[in-house]
Amino acid sequence: MDSRKKEIYTYTAPWLIYAMNWSVRADQKFRLAIGSFLDDYSNKVQVIQLNEEEGEFKVKGSIDHPYPATKTMWLPDKSCTHPDLLATTGDYLRLWEVGENGIQSKCLLNNHKNSEFCAPLTSFDWNETNPHIIGTSSIDTTCTIWNIEKQQAITQLIAHDKEVYDIAFARGTDVFATVGADGSVRTFDLRSLEHSTIIYESPDFTSLLRLCWNKQDEYYLATISMDGTKAIILDTRVPSVPAAELNGHMACINALAWAPHSSCHICTAADDKQALIWDISALPKPIEDPILAYNADGEINQLQWSATQTDWISIAFGNNLQILRV
Repeated sequence: MDSRKKEIYTYTAPWLIYAMNWSVRADQKFRLAIGSFLDDYSNKVQVIQLNEEEGEFKVKGSIDHPYPATKTMWLPDKSCTHPDLLATTGDYLRLWEVGENGIQSKCLLNNHKNSEFCAPLTSFDWNETNPHIIGTSSIDTTCTIWNIEKQQAITQLIAHDKEVYDIAFARGTDVFATVGADGSVRTFDLRSLEHSTIIYESPDFTSLLRLCWNKQDEYYLATISMDGTKAIILDTRVPSVPAAELNGHMACINALAWAPHSSCHICTAADDKQALIWDISALPKPIEDPILAYNADGEINQLQWSATQTDWISIAFGNNLQILRV
């Protein structure tokens, strides 16, 4: 390898990659968790880490996971003061502890103990301000807020009229937002759950699939619709009308991520094999073009921006994971 640092590293998994997340801990650089997408009960979650000297990813551990993990996420713990935990959703919310002897199951959280059936969980978010709190979203129209220290549900609420596809916390402990098959973005406050606020409804009530909250400027969120080619930027102070629409992709967008260290940068990735970075600092003027574009070798179905190593983005296409220096 030449003396200059490489800009791109690639890892090829033995299966199609769906779930993906960067570790946040300062003592575990270039570590990610990835989940398989196999049309089978038996799936996998791998922990991989870049060996910087060799310039290659190494598998640090693997777990058997029932059904594909719809999301995987590391405990948001930059200071390394908590146990090294990883969470996954699928049929249930599961917590795993990563240690010297591999990855051990810590607990399975189930709020439907009286039923033999479970409604699959579509997504979850881990609260950065209070890492004891995780919120999950489900196809049964509900969201559940969990206290993982007590391994108990704090509350479960009917969030939408149809399936809930994603949930995201704002900065702080109390406010979160959801999107779903009814085409709405709704915000909630844990201090007063009697009501929610619909801040956006998609034209023709097209399903909204993903939601991302700007952690540097809590007024801004972004969402994408099913089969949609544009990302929608929302300002909670001006509900119902998009603050901007990012039109740069030629095929449906699958993932989006705000820059963790900048209030005005967001990345989108799509079936057109492109990952685009946008600068929205010119708002309320229209945002015409991305400032950076990367062309992958396949349709990009996942994208994450590292919260700790903020000049690195990861993308997944097919069996490949790539990390890109931006």
